[in-house]
Amino acid sequence: MRLFESEHEQFRDSARRFFQAEIGPHGERWREQGCVDREAFRKAGEQGYLLMWADPQYGGAGVQDFRYEQILIEENNRYGEGGFFMTLHSRLVAPYIGALGTEEQKSRFLPKCVSGETILGIAMTEPGAGSDLAGIKTRAEDKGDHWLLNGSKTYISNGQIGDVFIVVARTDPQKRHGLGLFIVERGMEGFRRGRNLKKMGLKAQDTSELFFHDVKVPKNNVLGEPGKGFHSLTHFLAEERLITAAGAISVAQNAFDVTLQFVTERKAFGQPIGTFQNSRFKLAQMRAEIDALQVYVDHCVMEHNAGRLDPVTAAKVKLLTTELEGRVVDECVQLHGGAGYMDEYPICRMYTGARISRILAGSNEIMREIIGRSLELDDRKLTKA
Repeated sequence: MRLFESEHEQFRDSARRFFQAEIGPHGERWREQGCVDREAFRKAGEQGYLLMWADPQYGGAGVQDFRYEQILIEENNRYGEGGFFMTLHSRLVAPYIGALGTEEQKSRFLPKCVSGETILGIAMTEPGAGSDLAGIKTRAEDKGDHWLLNGSKTYISNGQIGDVFIVVARTDPQKRHGLGLFIVERGMEGFRRGRNLKKMGLKAQDTSELFFHDVKVPKNNVLGEPGKGFHSLTHFLAEERLITAAGAISVAQNAFDVTLQFVTERKAFGQPIGTFQNSRFKLAQMRAEIDALQVYVDHCVMEHNAGRLDPVTAAKVKLLTTELEGRVVDECVQLHGGAGYMDEYPICRMYTGARISRILAGSNEIMREIIGRSLELDDRKLTKA
């Protein structure tokens, strides 16, 4: 029993038709070219699927209910293209502008983000700083009427097609958490993109290096208070981990579905391979685990809607769902046999695409660290005691 009401199911029906007609048919071409067409964002914008939470004065629907985004994640994974990162645009990056931006910033950026004309990205990760945000070395210096930005970022989603990036930079070299958030726009002098990085999976999703050499960032492109960026980043990480969890459990479900169909149709020794005890037991285990964690994800969605999703719970659901996703896609490849290794079968792409889930939004090692410290097993405190 899922948590959706009749209006959600109506929305799902329309979203499914959109992904089947406008996104899924282009997947193979996008994977070959290494990025989605910008038109995909504009088409999603026309349907009202981008920044649904945004106030109507900026073109949004003013819908805060995360269940609608959950439906988009599920339907895109099933019928669209996993490399179409519209949720990153809508729910990972844009909320920084919505929550921290001035009225001028929101009026300047949000309408085109809602329409899909402007594509967003966020630049946190660096060659020497991934899950540890405090290790960021990109720096921003206050020059009076502007900030001067220098440094580099890597593994940045929407890096090639993005127009506006929220860049995390160090504003105070003396403070470990002295970070600021800066809006860098396409065409700013000194800002350039590196190559489109070749990846194991999600090949339709462009992932890039970004370089900043004496980029002059106007004062009206600073988000929130300079030096308080670390607090803002940690505040938004709970939703990022919930998004990852919702995506991971939907991929696990899709992998299960295509595998169940495959083992029903494929025969060995004169009978469907699904009828062998090994196949039945493996699918039974997967069915039970997917159902259990789907309930947990749905619970966290409702907690998030109520403003009660805390960082530790978000870490738990992200950890468990992405670990399950990894096990399920691996088992499903095995049940496909040689076909599972062929790119023409969806399970092959699910397998390679799923591997990033245990790394992004904070690696699962970091998730275990967060959960462990919540049990008062913090070595920094225990060793001092």
